[in-house]
Amino acid sequence: MLKSLKFRFTLVLIFLIVSVIFCLPNVIEPQGKLKKYLPSDKIHLGLDLKGGRHLLLELDTVKLMQNMIDRKFGALKDAMIRDGIRFMALDKHGNTLSVSVRAEQKDKLYNLIGRDFPDLKAGDSKAEGDILHLTFLLPDKEVAGIKENAVKQALETIRNRIDQFGVTEPVIVQQGESQILVQLPGIKDPQRALELIGRTAQLEFKLVDEDNIARSQAGSVPDGSEVLTMRSRNRDTGVYTTSQILLKKQAVLTGELLTDAKVRIGGEFNNEPYVAIEFDSEGARIFDKITAESVGKRLAIILDNTVYSAPVIKERISGGKASITGGFTMEEAKDLAIVLKAGALPAPVKMLQNITVGPSLGTDSIEAGKMAGIIGTLLVVVFMIVYYRLSGVIADLALALNIILLLGAMASLNATLTMPGIAGIILAIGMAVDSNVLMFERIRDELRAGKTPRAAVDSGYNKAFWTIFDSHVTTLITAAVLFQFGTGPIKGFAVTLSLGVAINLFTALVGTKSVFDLILSRRDVRKLSI
Repeated sequence: MLKSLKFRFTLVLIFLIVSVIFCLPNVIEPQGKLKKYLPSDKIHLGLDLKGGRHLLLELDTVKLMQNMIDRKFGALKDAMIRDGIRFMALDKHGNTLSVSVRAEQKDKLYNLIGRDFPDLKAGDSKAEGDILHLTFLLPDKEVAGIKENAVKQALETIRNRIDQFGVTEPVIVQQGESQILVQLPGIKDPQRALELIGRTAQLEFKLVDEDNIARSQAGSVPDGSEVLTMRSRNRDTGVYTTSQILLKKQAVLTGELLTDAKVRIGGEFNNEPYVAIEFDSEGARIFDKITAESVGKRLAIILDNTVYSAPVIKERISGGKASITGGFTMEEAKDLAIVLKAGALPAPVKMLQNITVGPSLGTDSIEAGKMAGIIGTLLVVVFMIVYYRLSGVIADLALALNIILLLGAMASLNATLTMPGIAGIILAIGMAVDSNVLMFERIRDELRAGKTPRAAVDSGYNKAFWTIFDSHVTTLITAAVLFQFGTGPIKGFAVTLSLGVAINLFTALVGTKSVFDLILSRRDVRKLSI
């Protein structure tokens, strides 16, 4: 018995000390050596308590499908040329591709479509003599699937960007079919965050069309080429200027094969920040081939149709590593590295709502929550002492332990506290008191039946155990469902409630029982103050 008691009290003491250590940074600002040894984790306040940005974004699904059809168009053209399928015309409109071929090429074309483009469905066909006009389209079900996957991809991309940006506990959830809700509590640089979220980040590498530059300057852009804007920054004045540059329209490499992007300083770039990028094995092979075949030519690095640099390829570059320069400031280089590493958005996003939530409402809510919590806790403490006497004091000590452990657990998890989260804490406190009431009433029943205090306590805890356990497990299941399917504030409620319920089981079944065992083991107790 004594060994078991010692172990239980040691366990409670360890949890208490750890929780206090995690709670301290939320109460005081650590200084000197204390700052070195205390954890940096804190309980963060949500948007409803701290203020911040509330954004509603919408994925441009029209542009998404346009990009999809453009890629299908280019891929089908290349595949027909590769397989020797002669076509009279190739066109695109909406979600449909139109191909004109001679009749003898029909079977070969259908085999190609079935093998390489299984998502395309054959549409209407028309014959004009020996020429067949065939159409291939994306079915509505396929279009719906593409849009659904694109929203999920955009959701994950935005989440990755914000996580790397350093916003604590953002809320990023899908709303409707193509909208994304973003809440950024306590953000310090909202404009920078907006630019980071909205940037599509389509990275492409294209060769400069050196042979036709003079022709483009005269206003004539040859087929297969395009004019893009090139951005440059004066190192001395910091002023940005733009110019026009002629590029081959076909990208030789895209950012889809990118695996890493980091900010670097120095080297051959005059101690200015630049972004070092790395490709996967396929990208490294393509980059090696391009640089080997294009020594002496310029390779433009394009992000969202803006050319950042167009360096001359001096030699073959193996290993799949390259650098993006453009006279960046450190902040610009960091943001560029973030969007490249997080991946490109499948299509541009439109800003439907951009609301600043002020912290004054949060302050009022915090004060109201504090007041409700203090008044409720005091009433419970007084009731327990008046109604259950010394046993009520033990229950109140367990309640205090419950709150400290709960706050410590939240701090260790870097949890975000919201108004629903405060409601979850208060509900968990109520359940903690309810557990003790159940056990105390069981003990009273056993005492009335004539049992000794020790036998009554043991029997009371044993009989109340499964009732308390069942109620807590069902609450945990409910909290898990709320966390899985709820949005940010609901998840905050679920987190605090789950932690509170789990900790309450420990304090009620281990904490208070250990105190009773300690009291009953030291002397022959004939009467229990309950």
